[in-house]
Amino acid sequence: MPAVNYSLVARDSFSHLFKREENWAKQEAGVIVVFCIVFVVGVGLISLFIYKKLAARKARKQSAV
Repeated sequence: MPAVNYSLVARDSFSHLFKREENWAKQEAGVIVVFCIVFVVGVGLISLFIYKKLAARKARKQSAV
């Protein structure tokens, strides 16, 4: 049974995994644009929901006074 130096194997596989010369975001610019659009729309919907809840609370408070 041959002796295998696992530290060398681990080092080689680690360097192979993390030595990436290409940038995924640069290659897939369309996906990043879609993520940004979805994020902006999501933040807008959440802020609209919060605004409506606060406006309803304010109207309810003023009608009670």
